[in-house]
Amino acid sequence: MKRTITQQVTGHRTVDGAGVSLVRVLGHDTVQAFDPILMLDSFDSTNPDEYTAGFPLHPHRGIETISYVYKGKMKHKDTIGNTDTVSDGEVQWMNSGSGIMHAEEVPAADRLLGVQLWLNLPAAQKMSSPTYRALHVEDIPEVAIEGGRIRVLAGAYGEVEGHKSEHLPFTYYDIHLTKGAKIGLPTVHDDSIMLFTLKGEAIIDGVVVQEKTAVKLSEGDSILIEAAGDSSQVLFMASRALKEPVAWAGPIVMNTQEELAQASRELQDGTFIKEGMEY
Repeated sequence: MKRTITQQVTGHRTVDGAGVSLVRVLGHDTVQAFDPILMLDSFDSTNPDEYTAGFPLHPHRGIETISYVYKGKMKHKDTIGNTDTVSDGEVQWMNSGSGIMHAEEVPAADRLLGVQLWLNLPAAQKMSSPTYRALHVEDIPEVAIEGGRIRVLAGAYGEVEGHKSEHLPFTYYDIHLTKGAKIGLPTVHDDSIMLFTLKGEAIIDGVVVQEKTAVKLSEGDSILIEAAGDSSQVLFMASRALKEPVAWAGPIVMNTQEELAQASRELQDGTFIKEGMEY
């Protein structure tokens, strides 16, 4: 059975961090439909004044943050001792687990293009040990297809394996299609799958989808993606819906209001960080 589009969400421009202009696509209103992806922010700018203020030190708990910097740079520093930079086609993957503080600098570049998404953690792993992993160009396999290519950011494409998520199954492709090209992807019938048109329009299930739009798909065994215009760059994300309660306040995502209140108290009394060090 072929998958069909059940929902489209085009983002709205907002400001976050210390003054970073971005397009927020997914958020509180889409939690249930796009489960387990909580948030998706898109970055696309040729004006450094829109993003170089960056994201000063801030906490997270209960989620994984996955930043795909297709163009530009992002510098990371956290309370478990990591200092790192990803750039041009690389990924910053952080499990906040029981609690982490981190900061992200975004240096000036010719173009900043990419996305950050928040992947929910299962209730049993909300308080797991925080971790950080950078996926550099050499860690990301690329597969040539007719009329394009697929970068396997996570999961597997056929026998080609990318990064393996430690907490929740997650397949993440960056699909590039040239004019007139198309690709049919087999899918696990009940996986939770979404697509995001990072650059250019795309034809998905026969429907023209505008740039910077998230598309949720029905259950099914395959999906057809076609280029629209001269080229299309589409992000494919597949996981397993958690179907768990979500209690979300700012950078903290738990399962109950009581757990959120506990996190707030710990931030105030200095006991939030369970593993690591002062920043």
